[in-house]
Amino acid sequence: MQNMNEIIQKYYRNCTQCPRKCKADRTALSGAGMGFCREPAELRIAFAGLHFGEEPLVTVFGGSGTIFFTGCTLRCAFCQNYQISQNGYGREVSLEEFAQICLKLQEAGAENINLVTPSHNIPLIAEGIRLAKSYGVTVPFCWNSSAYESVEMLELLRGLVTIWLPDLKTLSSVLSKKLFAAQDYPDVAARAIRWMIENNPMQIDEIPEPPDAKPVEWAEPGETRDKMLQGVIIRHLFLPGRFEETADVLAWLKENADGKACISLMNQYTPVNFSEDKKELEARKQSLSTIENRLVTVQEDQDLQDLIEAYDFDYLFYQELTDDTSWLPDFTRKQPFSNKLAKPIWHA
Repeated sequence: MQNMNEIIQKYYRNCTQCPRKCKADRTALSGAGMGFCREPAELRIAFAGLHFGEEPLVTVFGGSGTIFFTGCTLRCAFCQNYQISQNGYGREVSLEEFAQICLKLQEAGAENINLVTPSHNIPLIAEGIRLAKSYGVTVPFCWNSSAYESVEMLELLRGLVTIWLPDLKTLSSVLSKKLFAAQDYPDVAARAIRWMIENNPMQIDEIPEPPDAKPVEWAEPGETRDKMLQGVIIRHLFLPGRFEETADVLAWLKENADGKACISLMNQYTPVNFSEDKKELEARKQSLSTIENRLVTVQEDQDLQDLIEAYDFDYLFYQELTDDTSWLPDFTRKQPFSNKLAKPIWHA
């Protein structure tokens, strides 16, 4: 374990952890000094639990042990987790408590520890992972992020994280500037994802079904299931009315990731009923005006299926289209999700 004060002084006093490099003093007590992510120099968490709605390779039988961090380096205009990524819901935890949460998730049957939106706290999380491993956590750690991260910071996670679950949101700098105020997102994310792929070749094991296995829609009872121990799953969310953007992303993935990583194409874009003041809502409305803020249509879904069939990826996940919006989380509840999707273990 490194000296905590040295970590704080090196990475949080004049913060350049994320590509924005805003140099905020995150040790300051006032929010004004906390920078774009709005987070202090401590870990803050909103929820931890077993999640059964992730990709099958990480959900497997026991569910993915998700830990949702407060704050974000991107803060997308359409974010379904805005309560924690943008509005600050969550509470401070020590590295000791973080390690204990990881241990509780493993004891509850988690197939991995899935760190959701962790990019603004890489140095502390790296230390937290080391502590959790010293306490007996043996399941893989999964990095679930926007990919808006510098390779220099990702290097701090080498050997600690083996499963990577990055987004590749867009390759359009115009769109990324409007939706998450990061014109450099395409270049930064592409570089980060290449690093993840190069350093984490896929390792997937076939796991027999345990006696208490939770039924799932994608597998018959009694079947073995694939489990990722190491590798990369790249997510892309289709934005309604933006078919060309997704076509560009899939072309990039075919050239740079096919056969070396899994692809997860999502069609679950859902308008969120944001609870904010008038000024914040107006700013969000302006950002969202660059896309069609609605559910995906049946025709769009068919066009997406035709596109992925033409590309013939080695390993690709694709969701069935639904107009059910009940899955949208509310992190102010002890159970933010439906009971079908998640089992709470810890709540802020």
